[in-house]
Amino acid sequence: MTEHAMPDAAPDTADLFEIIRTTRSMRRLKPDPVPNELIRKILEAGVCAPSGGNMQRWRFLVIRDSAIKETVGAYYKRACRTSGSSIYPAVQNMLLAARALGLGATLTTLYLQFEKEAEAALGLPPGFHSYALLPIGYPMGRFGPVRRIALADVVYEDRWGQPYAT
Repeated sequence: MTEHAMPDAAPDTADLFEIIRTTRSMRRLKPDPVPNELIRKILEAGVCAPSGGNMQRWRFLVIRDSAIKETVGAYYKRACRTSGSSIYPAVQNMLLAARALGLGATLTTLYLQFEKEAEAALGLPPGFHSYALLPIGYPMGRFGPVRRIALADVVYEDRWGQPYAT
């Protein structure tokens, strides 16, 4: 095996790339409830994501209450949707693609503490902003199972602090 061989590449990368090519935002959804076991799988995928310093400081709030959904939905419709946060799904796709190709990568935003200086160093023109950096390369270790916090410790239902009923 050469230094640049693809160690630990996922065996079925074609499926991942097909999923990436066919995924788009779905804003119109049926009112049918999503089964708990599917929500749990999605949450487990979320907590398996890389986190800065492996701190896993995230918390998730599963909203089932239709009144809360309607209230928050009304705010969403009133909001301007032009922020830079749309970059993050693209970043996640790139991280998954790198992993499927046997490459190591990480999302970093710490440099944004020096946003103006970093953007100047990157040569960004006025009106353009950076939201993340993705160092990508051949890993010096092996991929493996991740150790993550239990869902019961990071997932709430309908209101902050209310236990999630799985």
